[in-house]
Amino acid sequence: MNHKTFSIIIPTCNRFQQLADCLESLVRIDYPKDCFEVIIVDDGGQICIEKIIVPFQNQLNLRLLTQSNSGPAIARNTGASVAKGEFLVFTDDDCIVRANWLQILETQFMKTPDYLIGGLTLNRCFNNPYSTASQQLVDYIYSKYNAIPHEAKFFTSNNFSARTEIFRKIGGFNTAFSLPAGEDREFCNRWIHSGYGAIYLPQIVIYHSYELTLNNFWKQQFNYGRGAFLFQRTSNTNLQHPSFYLDLLTYPFSQSSGQLVIAGLFLISQVAIAIGFFYEKTIYRIK
Repeated sequence: MNHKTFSIIIPTCNRFQQLADCLESLVRIDYPKDCFEVIIVDDGGQICIEKIIVPFQNQLNLRLLTQSNSGPAIARNTGASVAKGEFLVFTDDDCIVRANWLQILETQFMKTPDYLIGGLTLNRCFNNPYSTASQQLVDYIYSKYNAIPHEAKFFTSNNFSARTEIFRKIGGFNTAFSLPAGEDREFCNRWIHSGYGAIYLPQIVIYHSYELTLNNFWKQQFNYGRGAFLFQRTSNTNLQHPSFYLDLLTYPFSQSSGQLVIAGLFLISQVAIAIGFFYEKTIYRIK
């Protein structure tokens, strides 16, 4: 593989401690430091983050880019545009990676270099019911879309990797998705429809630390609904079969604890998504 095998791209905005924790986990990666770079894209943060990254500059091949607040899709594209690695690896500032993260990716890319590779995200805020529900919603979608790992269909953008050349060839993330909602789904769909495969490897693990309240859980799901409308409009796809939503509402009862609370939050999420979907549809019609 090339000398610069990986470019790790991290969009960030006003989450200083989370970013520091993320970078600390990258320092602990069991992989040659001269074979990967870390590109941080400050997406219009209100306070300069240079003081956060200074302690890591002698430990990582680190670059900082800044832009006006434009959303994570544009931020990731900004990082990808200057990346020197053969492969792009995307994660978020509130994620911590396992030490073998890049080693497993390298092993798989040696076998399938032109595939999109996604891994497993684990909720680190396990005592927070809203964070737990948010992650279990993603887990449910993975159980449906990635049931056959070598024919995977969807990854969240905090834990997937792709060959840089192909990422650029198909146009990167769709910048019409200005919110952190739907841009990863649209990218995965476009990747697959461009003729490339995708593989789900749950051995590639990150830990997600996003403390949610009821208010921002609702906002998150509302935005997912807005993203779902944009995805449907750009990809010309239909809504899921009703059985998908029935299975979704019963999914928490297959998990280990807190079933009633999580099931209730699943129901709230679907209401928020539906409202967000029709809100975005109304805006589109007005435009």
